Amino acid sequence: MTSVIGDFVERVDFKSYEDFFENFKLKYEDDFNFGFDVVDKYAEIDPDKIALIWTNDDEEKHTFTFKDMKEYSNRTANLFKSLGIKKGDCVMLTLKNRYEWWFCMVALHKIGAIVIPATHMLKLHDIDFRLREANVKCVVSVEEDSLLPDYEEAEKELGINLKKLVIETERDGWINFNEAIKEQSPVFERPEGEEKTYAEEVFLIYFTSGTSGLPKMVSHKHTYALGHIPTAKYWHNVVEDGIHHTAADTGWGKAVWGNLYGQWISGTAIFIYDYVRFNGIKLLEKVIENKVTTFCAPPTIYRFLIKEKIEGYDFSNITYVTTAGEPLPPEVSKRFKEISGLTIKEGFGQTETTLSIGTFIWLDAKLESIGKPSPLFNLELLNENDEKVEIGEKGELCFKMEDGPNPGLFKDYVNDEVKYKQQIHDGYYHCGDTAWVDEEGYVHFVGRNDDIIKSSGYRIGPYEVESAVLSHEAVTNCAITGYPDEVRGQIVKATIILQPGYEPSDELTKDIQNHVKRVTAPYKYPRMIEYVDEIPETISGKIRRVEIRDNDKNQ
Repeated sequence: MTSVIGDFVERVDFKSYEDFFENFKLKYEDDFNFGFDVVDKYAEIDPDKIALIWTNDDEEKHTFTFKDMKEYSNRTANLFKSLGIKKGDCVMLTLKNRYEWWFCMVALHKIGAIVIPATHMLKLHDIDFRLREANVKCVVSVEEDSLLPDYEEAEKELGINLKKLVIETERDGWINFNEAIKEQSPVFERPEGEEKTYAEEVFLIYFTSGTSGLPKMVSHKHTYALGHIPTAKYWHNVVEDGIHHTAADTGWGKAVWGNLYGQWISGTAIFIYDYVRFNGIKLLEKVIENKVTTFCAPPTIYRFLIKEKIEGYDFSNITYVTTAGEPLPPEVSKRFKEISGLTIKEGFGQTETTLSIGTFIWLDAKLESIGKPSPLFNLELLNENDEKVEIGEKGELCFKMEDGPNPGLFKDYVNDEVKYKQQIHDGYYHCGDTAWVDEEGYVHFVGRNDDIIKSSGYRIGPYEVESAVLSHEAVTNCAITGYPDEVRGQIVKATIILQPGYEPSDELTKDIQNHVKRVTAPYKYPRMIEYVDEIPETISGKIRRVEIRDNDKNQ
């Protein structure tokens, strides 16, 4: 065994969830740096250990060992340094799932620069906002749609001089990243003196959009990488020299949850499929072809897979599957297990946290539950008066702020102390999500506080209704939102995509409504149903209920 996980935890193996929760403890030096202490350590003790397996739609395939990752990240670090990038500078990456993203992430960690991963789907105003707010010094990008011209236009509008690198492309004003790193040395010494990096310093920023207002800058410290050990080792259940895949674009926080930190610390390789257009069946075929052992995807992907003909696929190499991002409809979980024999284990977290609640490896999956708290997070459910609620009662998910830093929790909202104080006060981090806990200690997610529907005195979570609607044979996808109503305050609205072969009709609407009344509490049924061809989603596969609500208000 060459895993370095033992360097960072006091114990690796636990007999039960209770043992794990009570006795899991991290340990690290005050100058911990993922690039040097994980990637380069593997390159030293097991240079041929596989780190990354990458493929794309053109059947191009690359396998990188940790020795490769050390050398490529060193060349990349030297390239950044040659461009004047230093500790504390912000560098933005819009790289889709290109393997160069991993070179850049590790390189920037080694330098002590602050990396800002972002989706390639950004438009000019998004880019403008991010470059300005974070004072970005350098960007590394793929050539995608209008991305490069938009960077150039934003640069002009802001009156700044960006260092601009592009993947495998020749363009005026841009440096061809792949050609440039060939000229750099594969040696990069650990910085000392003023350039030395420290565990409690910021190394990563994500721009996160809430249900209203402009995106916030969520900053994380170097120790955030260690905070993902529970994510990978005890939730994903990755194994030494296994192969893990999390379906996530590198612009989404889930990419570092599932395709970088905890996985490499735990000694497993990562598989990445860099597709042009998402196709669930093709993803499944690539996962099977490359002998992936552990797999994580948002519920959207599992929902898609069970609607396809996947009964004949060979799932034998996949030993463990997980999901997060949105609650998993029970019907999807049941059907996927029937087809694959695999039980999907749910988890919960935010851009501000690592995995904070999960169905950890010792726990049985309980339908409609996201599991139990991680040992890094002391969970309390609080009511509107910040009082603890009883078992079975709904309350806001809050995490008690313990003495000392929590590697799993963000450092701050950059330049936004007001937002920080809204979320962290009176000794708690307030998640802004509603849930309840059952007698066995399992947490049941109800919904974002903003998504809770208040109708005639009832508080209705969207997920429980969505699950009921999705169990109807005619429904492919569904989003539940509150619709303004003069009498009830709000009524439940279902936005529905139908299965092929079904057409909207008054009869179908009535049948869906009656079906929901039969499978859940009748007061939750959707009094309004709208049939659509597409439901708005984020790049991470989450339904944008706020967009549906805003459209309804403007009609």
